[in-house]
Amino acid sequence: MSNKRGNPKTRTGVVVSDRMDKTVSVRVERAFAHPVYGKTVRRSSKLLAHDETNDCRVGDRVMLTETRPLSSRKRWRVSAVIERAR
Repeated sequence: MSNKRGNPKTRTGVVVSDRMDKTVSVRVERAFAHPVYGKTVRRSSKLLAHDETNDCRVGDRVMLTETRPLSSRKRWRVSAVIERAR
């Protein structure tokens, strides 16, 4: 049995809070077709992500990568800042 891991999930979202130390709250949106009516439905969820350098600010668009549990709610890590807030 090998100890290789699968590809971690990635998500992109917008930072909504940076008040915590080394942690940011990120809103991730997803869009899907309604199963009956076919209309596009938008849903969002807030994820806590580890930001080692305290680099992210509110409004930044970031890429998150799935990681091992870092705390009770933190299972994601900021892998890149895609776009800075203006």
